[in-house]
Amino acid sequence: MPAADFRSLRDQHVFITGGSSGIGLALARQVAAAGARVSLVARDAGKLAAAQTEIRVAHPGAAVGVFAGDVAVQAEIMAALAEAEALHGPVDVLITSAGIARPGYFEEVPVEVFERTMAVNFFGTLYPLKAVVPAMRRRGRGAVVLISSGAGLYGFFGYTPYSPSKFALRGLAESLRAELAGSGVRIVIVYPPDTDTPQLAEENRTKPVETKAITAGGGLWTADAVARATLEGLARGRFSVTPGFQLTALAWLHSVLAPVLNWTFDRTARRARAKGAGK
Repeated sequence: MPAADFRSLRDQHVFITGGSSGIGLALARQVAAAGARVSLVARDAGKLAAAQTEIRVAHPGAAVGVFAGDVAVQAEIMAALAEAEALHGPVDVLITSAGIARPGYFEEVPVEVFERTMAVNFFGTLYPLKAVVPAMRRRGRGAVVLISSGAGLYGFFGYTPYSPSKFALRGLAESLRAELAGSGVRIVIVYPPDTDTPQLAEENRTKPVETKAITAGGGLWTADAVARATLEGLARGRFSVTPGFQLTALAWLHSVLAPVLNWTFDRTARRARAKGAGK
């Protein structure tokens, strides 16, 4: 069975985790503008209400439902999905945008941070996938969009809790793509670069000087630009979406570029460390 065509999202039920801010909210605005029925999930009910109001003001008549829940708690995400499907019908497009990052030096980051990061970023993606993919497969139609990170392509300095969780999404997406080939269900994985979001602002509070120096050369994208690239990738039937030349090159040439990147980034980290020590 050929994969479903998602060049138009009109009347599609799009369920977005992490939909109250950042890339998730930008995606919600854009799919609402395209005429989709939108469901947003996040932990903060107040932020969800604000997001709902923002979308309805920008797009009067938009069908937007909000559901408070922690994606890392299976019972909560299952309850949110059940409420969303009762309101908008079966999920046509699942976008897993919920995520956290707490950079720092490996020795200084508590184990609890590693556990929480994996719980939100990996299991918070796995739980809704397990809920919606079987039904999509039975219908022979659907799409799942996993938001990973550039740190899911390369293990950057300071991201020992974060990169493994985003690498895990790559493995999940690649394995699932293989299993669902020919089913009509599409899998898309997105590797955003640094994006101007509340999460990035939070990351910068604990980001080591070496990490700041390394990531400074990658530029800063807007959430709206990443959302556009994501939806264009979905519409064009792409499996992997890598916004910007640098991440596209990294995705295609990772094994070739890794030694050069290791040498370059190690040198940048040493210089940043020395500069910081000299202050």
